[in-house]
Amino acid sequence: MATMIVVAGKGGVGKTAISSLLADSLSKKGVVLAIDADPSTNLNTALGLPLSCTVGKAREDLTEDITKGTISPTVAKQDVLDMKIREAMVESSKIDLLAMGRPEGPGCYCAANHMLRLSIDRLAKNYDYTVVDSEAGLEHISRRTTQDIDVLLTVSDPTIRGITAAARVKDLIKEMRTKVGKIYLVVNRVKNGLPPDIDKAITDLGLEMIAAVYEDPNLAELEVKGKPIIELPPNSPLRNGAEEIISKLGL
Repeated sequence: MATMIVVAGKGGVGKTAISSLLADSLSKKGVVLAIDADPSTNLNTALGLPLSCTVGKAREDLTEDITKGTISPTVAKQDVLDMKIREAMVESSKIDLLAMGRPEGPGCYCAANHMLRLSIDRLAKNYDYTVVDSEAGLEHISRRTTQDIDVLLTVSDPTIRGITAAARVKDLIKEMRTKVGKIYLVVNRVKNGLPPDIDKAITDLGLEMIAAVYEDPNLAELEVKGKPIIELPPNSPLRNGAEEIISKLGL
């Protein structure tokens, strides 16, 4: 059965690093689809994959074709979008990648968003695991471009502001029609254990922490050289954190 994992949280907490390492580790266990739902599209760089097209561009092209009437009435629009999304996919031996790109242009995209959700749902069923690097604010989930989520990981840095933002994500998801299985907190960039104030805030806000990931001294050098995050050495703190999450999820 396919498993969908969404990594969410406020900007700058390390969602992309954790998403890329989760995808990399899971690719050793099965076939992985990585979805970059952040308009800044950094997941491809973290995974060391090229990027030439986005799903957003495919959707806009379809909407333009519909408006201009250039699609034959005998051709199902859903099939056209499915084809365009497959063309936008970056394939590799370990991980396939879809970048959502910018969310939308002018005009109403309700019908296109509905078809986009169907396309991604169909595609994800062909993979053992789907890992979504979410944009801050869960906009792609509120637009229902992902249907059901098995695991939602809310990532925070070890600050009260970050933990509070993670709790808001948990509250937001309850207001949406998207079905979510489990919601866990990941505290990233921990230095000398969790401070007592942070530990108390996690408890008071009703968050369930699955992992505290220690600050990784190897990350800065990779970023300076522009190398993929998945080139972190074995047993580096970030990689250990990703492995701990996968182990605790029973994957």
